[in-house]
Amino acid sequence: MSAPTRFTRMLLRRRGDTHGAVSLMYHAVTPGSGTPAWPWAVSMGRLRQQLDHLVGEGYAAVTVSELQAGTARAARHMVAITFDDGYVDNLEAVDELYRRGMRATWFVVSGSIGRAPAWKDPGRPPTRLLTAAELRDMASAGMEIGSHTVSHARLPDCGAAQLHAELHDSKATLEDAIGQPVKSFAYPYGLWDERCEEAVRTAGYQAACHTRTGWALHDLNPLRIRRLTVFNQDTVDTFARKIVFASHDVDWAHMVRYVARRVWQRATRGK
Repeated sequence: MSAPTRFTRMLLRRRGDTHGAVSLMYHAVTPGSGTPAWPWAVSMGRLRQQLDHLVGEGYAAVTVSELQAGTARAARHMVAITFDDGYVDNLEAVDELYRRGMRATWFVVSGSIGRAPAWKDPGRPPTRLLTAAELRDMASAGMEIGSHTVSHARLPDCGAAQLHAELHDSKATLEDAIGQPVKSFAYPYGLWDERCEEAVRTAGYQAACHTRTGWALHDLNPLRIRRLTVFNQDTVDTFARKIVFASHDVDWAHMVRYVARRVWQRATRGK
């Protein structure tokens, strides 16, 4: 499917311009147009459709730092596109974004730059992470490079020394690689607590993303930016509903209940 269904388009019109900025989380990108086996991968064919949908709906694709700082250009809607880990198969995604005048943020695990990921993740595509030279080229092309720790650690489980190293060392390594400041961060596995958040702030990051759903800036806290995950089975239809409702709960049952509530509210207002 290359375009949202008529029902989804009706939902998009009903929602109008009432929603805020959203942030999307991608991981690996695989060739072709099918459904990858790994839930956190998307095919290149579907990624192209999703990017075309954003362009067609008037979204401005900005970096996480731009979103946090409020420096993004005016647009009907704003979306911060992010890629976690830093897989080399993301390079084609960089080209697709660049062709459309879009920018995005990559959260890179610094301890595995240029080689196979050192952390375990069953089912992940067998591929290496981006090299320092590739990251430098991406940054020169206007993409943002952020940190995802040194080892993809679960930060709430880290002691003070490891937490400090995961945050400071990854920032320093990435800044040395790209020759630019690294201002943004993503919590591995979306896990964090107040201690971790304070450590992220102390390390000098200005924005940080987790994986709770909702409008990106719902919490009015730049170190708690919400994201929507783009999964392997997301068509352009489900993708369109996700970004306009800022939720993963966009199956047909939820959508029918949403329409029924709207119809009931409209009817009762007239009484």
